[in-house]
Amino acid sequence: MGILIRLVITAVSLWIATLLISGIELTTDSVPQKIATLLAVAVIFGIINAVLRPIIKVIGCGLYVLTLGLIAIVVNGLLFMLTSWIAGELNLPFHVDDFWPSAVLGALLVGVVSWLLNMLVPDGGDD
Repeated sequence: MGILIRLVITAVSLWIATLLISGIELTTDSVPQKIATLLAVAVIFGIINAVLRPIIKVIGCGLYVLTLGLIAIVVNGLLFMLTSWIAGELNLPFHVDDFWPSAVLGALLVGVVSWLLNMLVPDGGDD
């Protein structure tokens, strides 16, 4: 159940990013198709982050230390662009125009909004 809640939270974060950042587009008019697309993109984003982020952190740990963690902003933007590319390959109507500022700001916004929404949702471990 927790995975589904996190999925919905990520989808809501992506939706907010499409509303606030001009380079991130959800190009469909149908509300059910928007919801399905956002959920599918949230799954893609979650898989990419679960698989690639740890590998990138291990390989690039020197850059993380050297830049005091600021390289994470670049990595997040690149992972967001990869999500957009995969969504395009799957013919999903979700697109990120360019790396700067769309992908970087979108990844930051999705991360912050997801973090805030996850703070509001109990994780079930407090019983």
